[in-house]
Amino acid sequence: MSETTMEQEAQGLPKPRWYALRIYSGHERKVKEGIELEVERQDLGGKILQVYVPYEKFVEVKNGKKRSLTKNAFPGYVLIEAVLDKQTKNLIMDIPSVMGFLGVNDIPTPLRPDEVEKILEPDRTAVEQRTVVEAPFRVGDSVKVIDGPFSSLIGVVHEVCTERMKVKVMINFFGRSTPTELDFSQVKSISQ
Repeated sequence: MSETTMEQEAQGLPKPRWYALRIYSGHERKVKEGIELEVERQDLGGKILQVYVPYEKFVEVKNGKKRSLTKNAFPGYVLIEAVLDKQTKNLIMDIPSVMGFLGVNDIPTPLRPDEVEKILEPDRTAVEQRTVVEAPFRVGDSVKVIDGPFSSLIGVVHEVCTERMKVKVMINFFGRSTPTELDFSQVKSISQ
């Protein structure tokens, strides 16, 4: 619980709650900055405490190269911690690209504390489970080994393991088909 929240409870003021705000997809950062600017301009820092855009990290493999990327976890939504009254609700609704609050019959429904906790502080296992690797190979693809002891040999993908970023390739070696486990970066697709 934040220091501002404890001060408000001690003074008998309404407790701030978390709400989901529906916005135009792709405008999350613009809306966040707009709300923060208006809060500062109108000195409402005690009523609107946080504006949060949840992001998630993932790994993409393209052309044999790994890239760590982030993307919006909930496109079209921004979370806001606020004491909702007429003034704060109007301030938020007047921000461009805001469509409204998540709720029933235009009445904002606060998020449950356990939901907010999962979004704000995802545990490590959840982050690892959400790691997404786009495998550049499929079973049956012809590939050329470009690195390692089997460099320049051609084989067929037998198995793809996206979690470990490895591929099992059947290479014809000395007249025998030999299964060889290689990293995504060690092979290049030749079946186009």
